[in-house]
This record gives sequence, C-alpha cells and structure tokens, in this order.
Amino acid sequence: MDLVLALQEPLKNALGQATAKVMAEHLGLHTVGDLLHHYPRRYAERGELTRLADLPLDEHVTVVAQVATARVLKFNAGRGQRLEVTITDGSGQLQLVFFGRGIHKPHKDLLPGTRAMFAGKVSVFNHKTQLAHPAYQLLRTDGESAAEAVDSWAGALLPIYPATAKLESWKIAKSVDAVLDRAREALDPLPPSLREGRGLLPLPEALVKIHRPRTKADIAAARERLKWDEAFVLQVALARRRFADAQLPAVARRPAPDGILAAFDAKLPFTLTDGQRRVSEEIFTDLATEHPMHRLLQGEVGSGKTLVALRAMLAVVDAGGQAAMLAPTEVLAQQHHRSITEMMGELAQGGMLGGAEQATKVTLLTGSMGAAARRQALLDLATGEAGLVIGTHALIEDKVQFHDLGLVVVDEQHRFGVEQRDALRGKGHSQGEKRTPHLLVMTATPIPRTVAMTVFGDLETSVLDQLPAGRSPISSHVVPAQDKPHFLARAWERVREEAENGHQAYVVCPRIGDEEDDPKKAAKKKSAEDEAEKRPPLAVLDVAEELAHGPLQGLRVEVLHGRMQPDDKDAVMRRFAAGETHVLVATTVIEVGVNVPNATVMVIMDADRFGVSQLHQLRGRVGRGSAPGLCLLVTDMPEASPARARLNAVASTLDGFELSRVDLEQRREGDVLGQAQSGVRSSLRMLAVIDDEEIIAEAREEATAVVSQDPALEHLPALRNALDALLDAEREQYLDKG
Repeated sequence: MDLVLALQEPLKNALGQATAKVMAEHLGLHTVGDLLHHYPRRYAERGELTRLADLPLDEHVTVVAQVATARVLKFNAGRGQRLEVTITDGSGQLQLVFFGRGIHKPHKDLLPGTRAMFAGKVSVFNHKTQLAHPAYQLLRTDGESAAEAVDSWAGALLPIYPATAKLESWKIAKSVDAVLDRAREALDPLPPSLREGRGLLPLPEALVKIHRPRTKADIAAARERLKWDEAFVLQVALARRRFADAQLPAVARRPAPDGILAAFDAKLPFTLTDGQRRVSEEIFTDLATEHPMHRLLQGEVGSGKTLVALRAMLAVVDAGGQAAMLAPTEVLAQQHHRSITEMMGELAQGGMLGGAEQATKVTLLTGSMGAAARRQALLDLATGEAGLVIGTHALIEDKVQFHDLGLVVVDEQHRFGVEQRDALRGKGHSQGEKRTPHLLVMTATPIPRTVAMTVFGDLETSVLDQLPAGRSPISSHVVPAQDKPHFLARAWERVREEAENGHQAYVVCPRIGDEEDDPKKAAKKKSAEDEAEKRPPLAVLDVAEELAHGPLQGLRVEVLHGRMQPDDKDAVMRRFAAGETHVLVATTVIEVGVNVPNATVMVIMDADRFGVSQLHQLRGRVGRGSAPGLCLLVTDMPEASPARARLNAVASTLDGFELSRVDLEQRREGDVLGQAQSGVRSSLRMLAVIDDEEIIAEAREEATAVVSQDPALEHLPALRNALDALLDAEREQYLDKG
C-alpha cells in the first residue's frame, strides 16, 4: 500500500538544504518522521538547574545555569586575551572559556545573574572541568525582552535533545517546532482495540507531548505510548516470523533405538548433568514434529553445549538425515571438527576400516581448503556419505548441496545475521521435496530474558545453567598497571610459576600489530579514550616480543591471530594443545570454543578495550581442567573511570547472566539489537530492554494474538507501514515468504 505520508517528506523541503544536510550527516535524520522520532534525552526545568556536579567528560552536554562571574584576562604579554565565565547551578560550578576575537559578544551577553542554556564538549584544564567556546542561548525572564525569547522556551520544561558539536539542542528544538504540526498526520500503528484497552495516547498526541510537554505527566504518558510502539512493532515482526516458520513443513526426525546416538551415549565416560538431559529432551521433542524446530540454546562457557548439540545431530543422523554445524571462524570450525571426531571415536569413521557399524562420516568444509579436499567434502555432502558436516560461511555457498539436511546448528549466534541462517536453512530438501531443516542456535553469551524475547524473539529458549563436574573455579583480578606497576611484574611471575608447574597461559591483546601505518587512518580511528591515553592499543606482535625477551625469557612463547595462514594457525594451536608452547599471545581468535584443559592463566592486556561479554568468554578458556584458573585483567585506566567499574564487575562474578545485565546497562540497548539482528535498525529510542520487561512481555502476547488472527496484517495498514519502516527489504521479503 502506497500512502505518501507527510512524515516521509525529506527534511530539506521542510527545513532547507543547509540544516537538513547537518541533520543527515551528524544525526542520521532524513525525513520529517525521523526528526519527530528524535526524542528529547531529558528536560530542564526553568526553576530547577541541571546538576553541574555530574557532567561526563568528553561528551557534548547542554546545561542550564546562571552566570556567577565573568572576567577578561590577558596573556602572552598582553597580546592575547580570554574571557573566563563561571556558571553555577547550586550543585557545582563550571568554567567557560572564550578566546581572541570571539570574546566580544559573550562579554556583552554573559553578565553576572544572566541565565542561559550552554552547550559544548566537557574537557578538563588545570584539574577543573570546563567548556571551551560553548554555544549559548539566553533565557530572558524580564517582560520587555520576552518577545526575543524563542517561543520554544516558553513552556516550563525545556527539551534537551541528543545533540552534536555541529547542532546544538536548541537548534534541534527550533527544527522540531517547524515540523511539529505534521505530527497530526502520523499514522497510528497500534490497533485501536489495543490502544483503547490499555488507555494509551493516540500517536499524534504522544509526539506533540514528548517534544513540547506542559507537565511531567505529559512526558510520562507520551513515553509509555512511544515505548509500546517500539515494543509492539518489533514483536509483530518476530511474531510474523514465528508464524511463517510454523507453516513450513519439516521432516520429523526420531532417533533409532539402537542407532548411532545410543552407541555414542554408551561410550560416554561420564553421565550427563540434569540440565543437559532436560535440554536434550526439549530438543528431541521439537525434532519429532513436522514443523521446523527453532531453538536458542544458551549456556555458560563450559556448560557442555557442544555435547548437547552433538547428541541432537546424531539423533538426526539416526533418522536418516544430515546435520550441519556452522561456526563463525575457521579456527573454531577446525576445533569443533577435532573435538567432535575425538568424542565420537570409531563412530566418526563411517566407511573406513575400524569404523563402528553405526558410524558416519564427519566432514569439515571451510573456505581455505585445498581444491581436492573441497571436492571430496562436497561429494560426501551431496551423496549423504557425510552425516555430520562442520564448516564456516563456506557451507552457505550456492555450490554446496546436501543429500538430506535435517538439522542446522549455528554456533555463537551474535556473529550470524538472520539472512545467513535462512540461506543455510534454504538448503533442506527431503525425498526431492523442499523441506525446512530444524534449527538450533547456540550462544555462550548469557542473555537476560527480555533481550532474548527481543533479539531472538523468533526462537524458543533453552538454558544450560549447571557446569559439568570437573570444571575448576576461576579467580579474576584487575591489574592496574599504571597506578601499581609492581602488580604487572607480579602477574608475569605468576605466569612463569604456572609454566614451571607444567601449565600454560594465554595473553590476549586487542590488536595484531602489523596494521598499515597510514597516519590518516590512524587519526580517524582514535576514540576519546585513545586520545586520553595518547597510545594505541597493545599489539600481539609487540607484546610477544617484549615478553620473550623480558619477563618470560626462557619460556616458549608463540603468537596466534586472524591474519595468519590457516595451516600456520592450526599448527600453533596444535603445539599449544600438545603442551609444547608455554604461552600463547593471541587476539580474540581464541575467544570462543578453544579447549586446552592444561591452560590455567589468562592475562588480558588493555582489558578496558573489550566488552563485558567478550571478557567473560575469554576468561572461560581457562579452568577447563582439574587445576584452578586465574584471569588477570590488565588496564591503564584510572580507578574512578567507568572502564574500571566494568572490569571490577567482571572480576567480582562468574555469573554470565549478572554480567550481561551490567553490559546492557552500560551500552545502549539499540546496540544489542543492531549487532544481533542485521535488519532490525538499532532504533530503540524509548524502550530500555532491561527496565521495560513488562511492556516487552505484554507486547509479545498482543503481537502473537494479532498475527494469528491476521498474518498478512491486511486490516491494519498503518501497522504494516510501521513494520516496513522497521524492516529492511531482505527481512520483509523473508517475512512475506510465509
């Protein structure tokens, strides 16, 4: 349906080319609707001042405050002059500085007692916070100049917008004023029964109230409504996907009573944990139905996910099908191939001498295989000779044909987009007919329930929360290298002690170290934190060199990183696994799935440069054997910094679910959605995935009900429109396949 909506009008028509260009470049806003959905971050009240005491460093801020003092100082033997203005809000003071010719206007405007809004980037000079050359907007209160006050400041609540250096909050407010009357034409995506049943504002009214509230109650009502929009439209997208999937035919796969699964279980040297048994049952029940399974298997690092997935794969082989496991990297695909082949023993030697009678063939397929090996692997898949295949993205290529693909296992979901999952599932056909394979997604990143409902809303969830017997505790410590250099020296002594006791260690660095030294690129890449530290992140090649000739002299130190040739990587990993190398200095290629039970120490350099879940993953590489694990988080960040708080959180708990909460609270939820689902614009502007658990759960129920009654949304054109805006073309096309 093709409604030309007022809200789709380009901003250049509404605001002029110059403003529209800045909005597009700096805020990603292109249409009137984009601008109306650029909500105020907070509201300053005329009577109540923003707390200057809590200003974040290096961020663009807008504050409302009163001028306390203003003085002009001369420097450079009287040739230069600067204006220093102190502003206050009762909670603290802030210095404003203006230089050179730029001081005349502020000197005239900013007299003591004047109130204004100031915007600029917070920096520190001589241990004091300051704004250099801030933009400002006077807030006049006297009668005769009231006409000069911009209308938008007339309300008691001043909207403060997420702004940039190029576009201050009040300029955004003026632009919003220019288009606010178009909000009346906003199409309301919520079905009227839902809106009225929950007492939510109509969308046009919510948009006006969020931008120009008269009271705090206006803000609360508008927020509630706009959160519902986001939650509901997203949940409808997921519900339609679940609905479409449920219509697809799949082959029911039931394991044979005395097949390869029974033989595998019989030779396991340990008993399954209750959790592994429970989750396996959930999976086997799904596999036995004639609609495709869609299950997310969440498990802590080391909870035995691979074993559960392998049993599911063997059940499908028993039932005459094939199972494919998709890994994000070659190192990991090779690792899985090796560990699965070892776990299966003679059951993996199908067609070979010494193979058990129920045996099958386990094939590896990656992009860098030689032509002959690749040809053989493709042949094994097409003939059905290989019951199990483990591979990277190479499995998705058009050339790859399966004989009868019954199950797809995707490892580490956050690295695969929805489209890639679909491409692999599109390869399923059984007895010449198109059949959708069952799908099991594994993730070791624990996900709070609401995020699972939002990010993986098209999957049912199983959680493995017990660690198998035989896993050892891991202790974690933050090593503040800058404040206490002797702590770092002690860290290297610990590594040496572990090596002398026959154990091994990982040292992880953020960078490889052979990147091109193009100064332009280097300048671009610098983040605020890099600027603060004036040094690039530590690199594998440099650190390995220093350790081998310094604190770890005499130990065998090797490097591993993503740009090495696959054969070299494999050889390094093999030597480390065999215990020939004491210390492996690596990038995060070892983050997932690498299993060396003899490794007991993990030293993470520049740990503040990694995300919480990444640190948790890396830490999970040690303590996999009988000896306790030790994880040292090395950082130069000062004690009071948010980065240190994050590292302290990681050091203080081994509970991945607790950490995923910390992680989410520190990042914007939009990032979580954006990374996990290519296609969903990371556009959660109002919805906080953790705080709004109730809204998300209710929206999921409402969405499921709406979709089951009207899957194509024929009677809800405005909702269809909102959905089109949320989904990119590929995902929409996917949903329409249902």
